[in-house]
Amino acid sequence: MAEQQGWARIASDVVALTLREGELHVALVKRLASAARGRWALPGGFLHDNESAEQAAYRELAEETGLPAKSVVLEQLATYTAPKRDTDHDYRVISVAWLAFAADLPSTSAGTDAGAAEWVPVEEALRKRLAFDHRTILRDGIERARAKLEYTTMATAFLPEEFTMSELRGVYTAVWGVELDAANFHRKVHSIAGFVEETGYVRMGRGRPATLLRAGETKLLQPPLLR
Repeated sequence: MAEQQGWARIASDVVALTLREGELHVALVKRLASAARGRWALPGGFLHDNESAEQAAYRELAEETGLPAKSVVLEQLATYTAPKRDTDHDYRVISVAWLAFAADLPSTSAGTDAGAAEWVPVEEALRKRLAFDHRTILRDGIERARAKLEYTTMATAFLPEEFTMSELRGVYTAVWGVELDAANFHRKVHSIAGFVEETGYVRMGRGRPATLLRAGETKLLQPPLLR
C-alpha cells in the first residue's frame, strides 16, 4: 500500500546578481517571517493563487528588495524538492529558483517580510548561515552565471549599452574570480563573430582613448570563451 503523501506549497526564490564596484554581488534579505526569522536569505516567497512561478519571482524581488521587474533579466535556474529542505513548516516546500542579472542595479530597499535588504559580495554571502538551502541555491546560481559567460553573451547584461573592452573583461574577472590577460582576452573576443561591435566612438581618459563597444547580434558564442 502506497504511503499517503502530505501536502506541499510552492515558492519562488531568486539569485539576483549584479556588479558593484567591479565585484559580483547578490541580493540578500533578512527575514521577518516566523520561518527562519532573522536569518539572511535569497529574496522569495510562496506563489499566490493567480500567478505563475515566474510572476511570483518578479513580485517577490520587487516587494522584498525594491528592484522593479524591468531592471532584471530572469531565467529559471532549478527546482529544489528535498523533503526536509524547509523544516520550519509542517508541510513540504518546493522551490522554483530563478537567476536574475543586470547592469549596475540600484541599491536595495527592504519591504513586506524583509527586515533588511542588501547587496552582498558573493564570497561573503557564501560564508553566511543562509536560511533553508539557500546557500546551495546561491552556489548553483553562481556556477550557472559562470558557465553562461563561456557560451553566451550574458556578460553584456552586466554592462551599460556602451562599454569598453576593459569593462567587458572586468565582468569576466568578477564573475569567474580570475585575472585575465588583456591582450589575449581582446583577441578572443574579436575572434567571435557578432559578440561585440564598435560604436564608432571612443572614451577619453588618462591614457589612450578607449574604443566604445556595444553588444552584437549573436546570443551564443562560437567558439565558446572558456575559463
